[in-house]
Amino acid sequence: MFVEAVKEAIDYCMSQDSSVFAIGEGVPDPKAIFGTTLGLREKYGSDRVLDMPLSENAMTGVCIGSALSGMRPILMHQRADFAFLSMDQIINNAAKWYYMFNGQANIPLVIRMIVGRGWGQGPQHSNSPQAFFAHIPGLKVILPTNPYDAKGMLISAIEDDGPVICIEHRWTHHLKGSVPNEPYREPLGKARIAREGKDVTIAAFSYMTIEAISLADAFKKQGLSVEVIDMRCASPLDHDTVIKSVRKTGHLAILDTGWLTCGISAELSARVTEKGFKYLKQSPLRIALPDIPTPTSASLSESFYQTADIIGREILRMLSIKNSEGWEKVFQELRGKGPFDVPYLDFKGPF
Repeated sequence: MFVEAVKEAIDYCMSQDSSVFAIGEGVPDPKAIFGTTLGLREKYGSDRVLDMPLSENAMTGVCIGSALSGMRPILMHQRADFAFLSMDQIINNAAKWYYMFNGQANIPLVIRMIVGRGWGQGPQHSNSPQAFFAHIPGLKVILPTNPYDAKGMLISAIEDDGPVICIEHRWTHHLKGSVPNEPYREPLGKARIAREGKDVTIAAFSYMTIEAISLADAFKKQGLSVEVIDMRCASPLDHDTVIKSVRKTGHLAILDTGWLTCGISAELSARVTEKGFKYLKQSPLRIALPDIPTPTSASLSESFYQTADIIGREILRMLSIKNSEGWEKVFQELRGKGPFDVPYLDFKGPF
């Protein structure tokens, strides 16, 4: 499971390097950041697994100072929105220090941020800020979407000598997959082909990869071959893998969990258009959130989030494929039943 893979990565790095420590609001709590830090305090002690006060900017500064002193902090936020309070430290210190001092000092800091879509989390607990942080030189921004990448990319992030923002979508936490017991590393800045196809390329960020895979599997039954690229990182941004795919398919749809305007989808679209324009049969399609704050009510959420069925209809329009009864059945199956903003019913909240 995704949460267990995250815990394995943290556990391994702490066991190998005494300079690694974990800190965050709720890290030693019984729920242990959705289970991702469960048992670590009992294993490594209160000096290396720490709770922290509601002072995000100050505590980020403490973590940066400790990194400059030779430590490797893992700072955790149960909601990505909480990191907004520490933007000064992240942008003006963590991201810039290596450059300002000509490489004489590193900031080996990992900041885990969890996107909390669903359950009525609303405007202040549901943001997907990958575009914010990808805009800042000096920051790496990763978005693992499956258990294998969660472990491999997090180990790489903790061992990296620069600041890494790790954004986890809450709806991936219960996903299951094969994860080796032994440690391994996945590259930071390399996209992954999640499904191979020849008719259209979907480049997806964060949880939109899960929606894209569901869509690709459903479209395959209708004879439409979709290549799904899990971008995995917002910075560095692997546009080369996307261009290589577009060279084959000629069509590109970019899916993002953030807002449409000035989002990471715009940057990827621009790069593909600049460097691979001759391969495109038409302009790229971008699907992301509308430019309004996240609604709290479940009914409003149904018109806010872009789900596999909505994405599918847009792709059919892009490809000039006429909708039919067969396609409509596919979309109804993709939409599913039950509470729209609840991915699994055993979650009891609020965090």
